[in-house]
Amino acid sequence: MKVLGIETSCDECSAAVVADGEKILSNIIATQVPYHAPWSGVVPEIASRKHTEWIYSVVKEAIEKSGLTVKDINAVAVTNRPGLMGSLLVGLSFAKAFAWASNIPFIAVDHMLAHLYAPRLIGSEQLTMSNGDRVGYPFLGLLVSGGHTIICRADDFDNITVLGTTIDDAVGEAFDKVAKFYNFGYPGGMIIDKMAQKGDNKAFRFPVPSLHKGDHRYDVSYSGLKNAVINQLDLFKVKADYTNEDIAASFQKTAVAILLRALLNAVEDTGLTTIVAGGGVAANSLLRAKLGEQKKLRCIFPPLELCGDNGAMIAGIGYHYLVRGEHSPLNTTPSARVTGFKKRYP
Repeated sequence: MKVLGIETSCDECSAAVVADGEKILSNIIATQVPYHAPWSGVVPEIASRKHTEWIYSVVKEAIEKSGLTVKDINAVAVTNRPGLMGSLLVGLSFAKAFAWASNIPFIAVDHMLAHLYAPRLIGSEQLTMSNGDRVGYPFLGLLVSGGHTIICRADDFDNITVLGTTIDDAVGEAFDKVAKFYNFGYPGGMIIDKMAQKGDNKAFRFPVPSLHKGDHRYDVSYSGLKNAVINQLDLFKVKADYTNEDIAASFQKTAVAILLRALLNAVEDTGLTTIVAGGGVAANSLLRAKLGEQKKLRCIFPPLELCGDNGAMIAGIGYHYLVRGEHSPLNTTPSARVTGFKKRYP
């Protein structure tokens, strides 16, 4: 079965065609980075307008590159949650119209679940799994992006139990705000990762949140780290002379350490030793390296091209709903948030 996947939850306008839930036939991603770079962050109004301008041509290119025609598409899957409301509406409206006009099933997808599904995809020319392994359930999921930081247990493609989340800022959000404050560039996560490789990660000793109150063994917090880096830099410096690269390296080291502490707590308590990562921050080189050092764990990352938002993961997971005979009604609405993906302190 051939499923068309559409993803417009934030600032990436993407469409893909995936066969039988695994084989990527095409995956077109139109990035809006140049349009948001002047503001060092995503401007929702610009994002939704660009999606409106691009969605038809992106879908058209995805179908053409797959070598198929519209008549060969068996279903259309689309992100309807979580994300920016205006951006979600563009993709959702287009997908509904496509499904109705083609008289094929329409499937609404939670794109956080789709991020966990991404490592199961088998690429065409350049998109391949780095280790060739298939992902089996159950496993621990690490979902890390600009909007979410989630540690969960996955028992099936659409059955996850959230164990821990952020109590304030998401990890990707912290990367972006630090980069914006110091004018490092945009997108912040990618820039800081590159800068950190040239810096001294011992130049600053930034604090790690204790999270000692309440049930927060698997939770994370990035507000304190962000504040320390932006507003209290001199309090945590170890050496007098430092560079921007040193700031980036020290910040990234602490940000990854916060993630690993919560994740390894979940490993210890659940006994699960397979980790599947997804989301934009899953492309971070230090996170990949540190998890790679955990010899007792099987850590699976998607290819870099599938870490960010993309249509292939939407089409892939959509296939499994189709096989189960589960379709979405055409009056399905978007949702900016998903309950349980964020906690409040304490």
